Amino acid sequence: MREIKSEVITKAVRDLCIEANSFLPADIKNKINCACENEPWPLAKSILGIIKENFEIAEENHVPVCQDTGMACVFVEIGQEVHVDGNLEDAIHEGVRQGYTEGFLRKSVVRDPLDRVNTGDNTPAMIYYSIVPGDGFNLTVAPKGFGSENMSQIKMLKPSDGLQGVKDFVLKVVEDAGPNPCPPIVVGVGIGGTFDKAAFLAKKALMRNSDVRNEKKFYADLEEELLEKINAKGIGPQGVGGRTTCLAVNIEEMPTHIAGLPCAVNINCHVTRHASTTL
Repeated sequence: MREIKSEVITKAVRDLCIEANSFLPADIKNKINCACENEPWPLAKSILGIIKENFEIAEENHVPVCQDTGMACVFVEIGQEVHVDGNLEDAIHEGVRQGYTEGFLRKSVVRDPLDRVNTGDNTPAMIYYSIVPGDGFNLTVAPKGFGSENMSQIKMLKPSDGLQGVKDFVLKVVEDAGPNPCPPIVVGVGIGGTFDKAAFLAKKALMRNSDVRNEKKFYADLEEELLEKINAKGIGPQGVGGRTTCLAVNIEEMPTHIAGLPCAVNINCHVTRHASTTL
């Protein structure tokens, strides 16, 4: 049995909150750079240049790449042979509290969805657990801005809607979102499971490297097809038109009930932030 002290987890979460808000993942930066070079529409190309300049300034000066420093989504992959010395959830929340306070990050969480009083430290975090064999412990922090989160949707399709129903729904969600999620966007799609599981899969899909396609060829081909169709809509960077509406479509799927076809679409803006570490 391997033991990890809660203080170590707290520090890791703190550091990841600050890192994720200031440094875009390499795959996202590369896709923005490529889009900037290949975008034929002058205004769209100019906006992509501004987006590129923005993330370069953030990286150089260690400041947030976006004023919305997001709600902290924390993905925990914990081995069955790991024992945490202390309360794991308290350690994660404390890490978020320290990260957002000491990193001077905007605190955007309210204690209740209706009374709207700010918690003052960006807690609580949204925590997602995965129990795996072994003694590993992996953490990913993804600050999720709500300009894009608000554009996400879920639909309980009928089995008879089939593949075309999934395609039509994904494209409709992107059309409904338009310029609101600050495109170019990354689209996470969850198919299968239950109502809540499909939404989790869609968010989890956003954590996958945008250069890595689904391991199943059928879904890998569907990712590429949807990406092409989304970009053909001409929404463009910040909605001004152009070829670059979407940087990647990532799909995660799982078994479901014979009577259902849940499909969730979780949209992320071009600031697709996440940072990971292994303890």
